[in-house]
Amino acid sequence: MKLRKIFLAAGLAAVAMTMSAQSTFDVKLYNGRPTHNNGDPRDTAKVRVYLPAEKEATGRAVVICPGGGYSMLAMDKEGYDWGEFFQNQGIAAIVLKYRMPHGDADVPVSDAEQAMKLVRLNATSWKINRNDVGIMGFSAGGHLAAIIATSSRGEAKPNFQILFYPVISMMEGYGHEGSRINLLGKHPSKREEKRFSADMNVSRVTPRAFIALSDDDDTVPPANGVNYYTELYRNDVRASLHVYPGGGHGWGSKIGFRYHEEMMMDLKAWLKSF
Repeated sequence: MKLRKIFLAAGLAAVAMTMSAQSTFDVKLYNGRPTHNNGDPRDTAKVRVYLPAEKEATGRAVVICPGGGYSMLAMDKEGYDWGEFFQNQGIAAIVLKYRMPHGDADVPVSDAEQAMKLVRLNATSWKINRNDVGIMGFSAGGHLAAIIATSSRGEAKPNFQILFYPVISMMEGYGHEGSRINLLGKHPSKREEKRFSADMNVSRVTPRAFIALSDDDDTVPPANGVNYYTELYRNDVRASLHVYPGGGHGWGSKIGFRYHEEMMMDLKAWLKSF
């Protein structure tokens, strides 16, 4: 009888440990057909969810949009590699594998909005505060995140944004030409260019931001992130801008990035500031 009690106690302890441990799982973004179709049935949208241990959960969550010029996705260094970092901060990370636009910007935008809604829909079971859900993006994914932050409404609107070396402008000659063509096509209208230039859509209700980039970025002009910060400042939106002396473009989670430690410390400090 005594031995049975020991096994029972050990079993209960194992269950408790499992319940309190970090968990990672994939979820399809849509149950049925998405509202916008890019013409490629093989290109599906999904999220990978990284939940922190229940006892360490802060209730905060962030949807992560990897970059890739709207032609591919750097899913590891700008996506999955960040899952464990946020878990260890007590923050749920939801890495979005969004579909490529092929000239229809509403495709990735609708995927990012759906991911935001999905997080809030599952807020109770995932131990998330519906009013503390942010969005994060890198390069073209930073553009997507900034568009969601400046233009989305209701359940799709984030409470904060984190942008790494972001494409911000879709005006010819200012942003990143490859991203611009892949997102809007070769001959977008001026109205489309303005609609998808995040700096032109900042308002006083745009959520607070953390922006990080390198001064020597020769892929996406640093002026993108700097101009966005200026517009946030002009509209009294709380923002933190970090321009590192070197590193180029696309460093993501790479420890080889010369200012990796400083960047991680800056990000952790910002996350604790509100």
